Amino acid sequence: MSESNNPTASRREFLTKTTRTAGVSALAGIALPHVHAASTDTIQIALVGCGGRGTGAATDALNVTNGPMKLVAMADVVPAKMNSSYDKLKTQFGDKIDVPQERRFLSFEAYKQAMDALKPGDVVILGTPPAFRWVQFNYAIEKGLNCFMEKPVTVDGPTTKRMLKLAEAASAKNLKVGVGLMVRHCRSRQELLKRIQDGQIGDIIAMRGYRMGQGGGIAGPRPADESELVYQVRRFHAFLWLSGGVFSDYYIHQIDECSWMKGAWPVEAHAVGGRHYRGESLDQNFDTYSVQYVYPDGTRLYFDGRNMKGARDEFASYAHGSKGSAVISTLSHAPGMTRIYKGHNIPRVDNRKQLPLPADPNLVWAFPQPEKSPYQWEWDDLTDAIRQNKPYNEVKRGAEASLVASMGRMAAHTGRIVTYDQILNCPHEFAPNADKLTMDGPSPLQAGPDGKYPVPEPGIKIDREY
Repeated sequence: MSESNNPTASRREFLTKTTRTAGVSALAGIALPHVHAASTDTIQIALVGCGGRGTGAATDALNVTNGPMKLVAMADVVPAKMNSSYDKLKTQFGDKIDVPQERRFLSFEAYKQAMDALKPGDVVILGTPPAFRWVQFNYAIEKGLNCFMEKPVTVDGPTTKRMLKLAEAASAKNLKVGVGLMVRHCRSRQELLKRIQDGQIGDIIAMRGYRMGQGGGIAGPRPADESELVYQVRRFHAFLWLSGGVFSDYYIHQIDECSWMKGAWPVEAHAVGGRHYRGESLDQNFDTYSVQYVYPDGTRLYFDGRNMKGARDEFASYAHGSKGSAVISTLSHAPGMTRIYKGHNIPRVDNRKQLPLPADPNLVWAFPQPEKSPYQWEWDDLTDAIRQNKPYNEVKRGAEASLVASMGRMAAHTGRIVTYDQILNCPHEFAPNADKLTMDGPSPLQAGPDGKYPVPEPGIKIDREY
């Protein structure tokens, strides 16, 4: 395994490089952002993208206890989402929400207005669909703002290359940037990683991940009073250009956490999938995905995703080693309930009614319960880095995780084995004009004469996904 594919080694290398870069920048006379004192200065926040995850991220930010936080601006393209988000946050946090009507912005340019309300060193939350991530992150860097961005951060090769360059630009300005792969901040998973690295399950020989639920990513007929662009943005999980579909947006977590435990990124993916029960939905997703990821040493990660009502649910990931096995996720992202077993007979947990688990003679170790949410840990860690001026930039890792997710998705959508280098260098950019979209302008994805959108056709469309 090369060091560039080792997350632990990459982190060490990254810390060294960013520390050196920050020093060079200062010596060159570059103005670095304001550093907030440990507990005295209020960090102002702008929320760009007021949907469920954006609002959730703002909630976690405002629950940080290592210093005062205040929300001062909001931006979206859907008034109802912004109003709902504002009402929820105001009810919960009161005076921590200082967003008068004149600092609630609605348009595709609203992200600029919201960031303009901040000062260098404050934080912008990017909770919009991933298609806009590079556009808005670029402006945040220009403004000298620290940033938290939701995953995935890219949906194709060209935007991944762009984000990797922006990651370097952010480090050069000493900006702190978090990416919403919060499991990496989970203390129970961190402890499991140490135990795996210490050899408690031996060499990893195979991994499994499952994300199976009752549905997702559908899009009914477009309302007559809604533009095609806004219609797609409101249903962004349905369209590949906006989100990478359910594959990238839902499945990235398990793919990332397994790769983290393995200490490498997969180098290729072989996959199958299909549409079975989408009905009249106009989305571009498959109902089922099954991917075999291959790591540099030949180890496989077998990932299965399904979105079907009435079918069995599972939300878990596992590592199998030469000396035993480990549970990385049990039922969902939180709590992790990480565990290590002798052998490979891991108890199946289908729902919370089965908790707490009965005594098991094969159980070697389990992280103590209850455990703090990783959604809160990631904000505690980010704000601590801001206040203590520690090197902190998760964009490169986030872009790589996003690219690996796209690699598996493309393999399923084209019916071809896709390598890491192939997806990185695939020229198909889903939304090349994402920085130029307007409320009354056309969408990058147009419906055909039959009113339907193009869907993947494995074996027919083999060099692009649609």
